[in-house]
Amino acid sequence: MLNGQQVFIGRRSRSRGIEPDIDLSGAPMDPGVSHSHAAIVATENGGWALVDVGSANGTYLNGATDPIEPGQPQPLTDGDQIQLGAWTRLTISRQESG
Repeated sequence: MLNGQQVFIGRRSRSRGIEPDIDLSGAPMDPGVSHSHAAIVATENGGWALVDVGSANGTYLNGATDPIEPGQPQPLTDGDQIQLGAWTRLTISRQESG
């Protein structure tokens, strides 16, 4: 569940002081995921957007062959797939509150 104004995605690094909200450092570790890879940020209209925060290998949305532009928010909708690293994919799924 997404909470707050931003959710950081990456791999934990105690030596660098990096503790992402979505920590992808577990097994099997995807070597293509940067320690600070991407963020999902709240938008003014109540939605969410994806931002590449300067990853080494790029962040892709919905199977695109080109990565999103670093620092440029890309709106997210239900069912969108975020590809990070060599094989890691996250799917955005809207849940109704009730």
